[in-house]
Amino acid sequence: MDDAAPAHGRTGEEADYVGLLTSRLKERLYAAITVVAVVVSLAYSGHAGPRAAAVSVAVTVVGLWLAALVADGQAHRIVHRRWMSGRQLREALFVSSPLLLSAVGPLILILLSALGAMALHTALLTAAGVSVAVLFAWGCYGGLRMGGGVAVALLAGTADAAIGTAVALVKAAGH
Repeated sequence: MDDAAPAHGRTGEEADYVGLLTSRLKERLYAAITVVAVVVSLAYSGHAGPRAAAVSVAVTVVGLWLAALVADGQAHRIVHRRWMSGRQLREALFVSSPLLLSAVGPLILILLSALGAMALHTALLTAAGVSVAVLFAWGCYGGLRMGGGVAVALLAGTADAAIGTAVALVKAAGH
């Protein structure tokens, strides 16, 4: 084996892309947990109508996205002693964009509530349930990718959904 070859069998460029995909998925999962906390808080506050709920979800997700970009920029400047290049900024946008996607499902359900298709409480709890199901699905997929079989995949999915739900409920309790 060539000492210069990466141990994982990927070129430097491939490893960089895998790293970006890993970071992107991490942001998506973190956003799902945050959205669960927000919609559960809204569902049990009893004070929000559909418009206020939609604004709350949108502002939370956009704020989270902007915070991620600011943190990436600050960390880059501190570590590298310079501003991000155009390429690095595009990579930061690529990694953080799933944060914005996490609002789509809840906003659609809130819109359905505003149109009278379901109660707002039902829409918000459905949004939380869908986000928890997403955590479960990613956990299962990760278990399968590790090669552990269906039992390990179901265990990983259950663990991820349970941990994500617990974290979201702790966040929601603080609101």
